[in-house]
Amino acid sequence: MNRSRSDRMAEGFLMEVCVDSVESAVNAERGGAGRLELCSSLLEGGLTPSVGLLQVMKQYVKIPIYVMIRPRGGDFLYSDQEVEVMRRDIELMKSHGADGLVMGALTEDGRVDTELCMELLAASRPLPVTFHRAFDMVHDPAVALESLVSLGFQRLLTSGCDSSALEGLPLIKRLVKQAKGRITIMPGGGITERNLQRILEGSGTQEFHCSARSTRDSAMKFRNTSVTMGASFSAPEYGLKVADVSKVRTLNAIAKNTL
Repeated sequence: MNRSRSDRMAEGFLMEVCVDSVESAVNAERGGAGRLELCSSLLEGGLTPSVGLLQVMKQYVKIPIYVMIRPRGGDFLYSDQEVEVMRRDIELMKSHGADGLVMGALTEDGRVDTELCMELLAASRPLPVTFHRAFDMVHDPAVALESLVSLGFQRLLTSGCDSSALEGLPLIKRLVKQAKGRITIMPGGGITERNLQRILEGSGTQEFHCSARSTRDSAMKFRNTSVTMGASFSAPEYGLKVADVSKVRTLNAIAKNTL
């Protein structure tokens, strides 16, 4: 029997780990994560994963899996075709056992696209939905937060509109105050064992989001080092980034001691 959210929250906190492989999911659960955010392409900030990945992951872990609905990297202004893809992905992920969904969309002037979000939330019911770090690109965070509350998002993932949650801490603190428990504020972005305590104490949040990854060398013996599969800024071909059990455990222990 997997532990319910209230079980986890009885510890005073909930750690969400973003994962893009079954190995990372297993490691995150073993290390004490309370929820997974499932994506592909963490290098691009996380995109919609395959249904196959969700299905296999469901066989290996018991904790809730929230699936990213994001059809491409880049901005959060979506075309009609991209919206069609998002709707189809929502249906697929729902029917294959997603426990929640993660999404977000903005208008060209940097506001929450309330019309589109309303449509996507309706398609997502009855699953809980987190609004992702598209929030960090908004023009006015206080106004955007009210939009998310009235739309009915359960949770907001944010770095406080800055390069990392530590840099964005002052805003995260203000958002928590403004939210007054109407929506869960979950800091994420560059959270490590070195800064987690400061972020939790400084923000007053009880949930946090991290990747807790370390690089594992590829098992390939033969290597062609003159070829890369992605753009020049892509990850090294022969280094795999995987959630690290001991990193997850350490973050878990820090959160326990802090809260």
